[in-house]
Amino acid sequence: MYQINLVNLGKENRPRLALTLGDPAGIGPEVILKALAEPEISKKYDVTVVGNTDLLAQTYHKLNSTDNLAPLANPDELLVSDVQLDGEIKGKIIAAIGNAASGAASFAYMEYAIAQTLAGKFDAIVTGPIAKSGWKAAGYNYPGQTELLAQKSGVDRFGMLFVARSPHTNWTFRTLLATTHIPLRQVADTLTPQLLTEKLDLLVECLERDFGIENGRIAIAGLNPHSGEQGQLGHEEQDWLIPWLEQERQNRPQLQLDGPIPPDTMWVKPGQAWYGNFLVQNPADAYLALYHDQGLIPVKLMAFDRAVNTSIGLPFVRTSPDHGTAFDIAGKGIADATSMKAAIHLAAELVSQRLAARKL
Repeated sequence: MYQINLVNLGKENRPRLALTLGDPAGIGPEVILKALAEPEISKKYDVTVVGNTDLLAQTYHKLNSTDNLAPLANPDELLVSDVQLDGEIKGKIIAAIGNAASGAASFAYMEYAIAQTLAGKFDAIVTGPIAKSGWKAAGYNYPGQTELLAQKSGVDRFGMLFVARSPHTNWTFRTLLATTHIPLRQVADTLTPQLLTEKLDLLVECLERDFGIENGRIAIAGLNPHSGEQGQLGHEEQDWLIPWLEQERQNRPQLQLDGPIPPDTMWVKPGQAWYGNFLVQNPADAYLALYHDQGLIPVKLMAFDRAVNTSIGLPFVRTSPDHGTAFDIAGKGIADATSMKAAIHLAAELVSQRLAARKL
């Protein structure tokens, strides 16, 4: 679990976190109530739930009638920013059934949290899981929450970084995606030297600002099997990826840039570092994957219950658990809140890191 050093930070300087409910028909309300029951969270951070008190209360009472064994925070004891919803929308929100109404609600929570954070009320946003289909049904055509955050923040340089800390070794696994929510057939055409330079810039800045890592080691994946095998299995590496990487090495002599590493072997060292094979030497500080599944299959294989989706390039910290709405188990009391807890702890850690850097 993420630990944060709050020594010398008074109560007035505790991380102020906005925690959005996500899609209220999914497991967001459940994992939030479970996460906020943890004293390590409730006592150290100023957390405001952005959603609806009555929907939280419904979840609370329903879970208390199930076989749920995990402690639950009482909604009456939480700080909640109630977002006004049209009465007709709220009446159509049904637990375990994602629809346009629940999509509209989750979008409204996000808009409120972003506006209040940009206005200075919060230091970070921790977002509950949403359903992209719900947003689309409600008339909001965004690939995901990251793109909405970037648009509302007025930035065009942003990325999705996945962070997880191993419970076996305490090693931190960081993976940035060069491309995100696009069809696989579009990946090769979307990848360019300019795009990868932008993502590498973001990753280097993030390592320095948010994790205190300067002159780090970054591993970069190839695109094709065996990284193209000298053009026999694809030409992108020979045509531009290898020349781009050589140029970046010249431009950034303080960094160690490994690659392009064949995608099937790139994740061997992270796996060894994660599970405690101490023969592994010098795993990278971060990994740059070229497309969604190339990066997220290993992340979810190793760290499904504790990985955190972190948006980088924004003017504030944003984290999210690395799981979806899980409508099929919503309201049953069996949702695992580990990833939500990790997202809250990481958000507070990153806020603390930035506050400390400003005082230097």
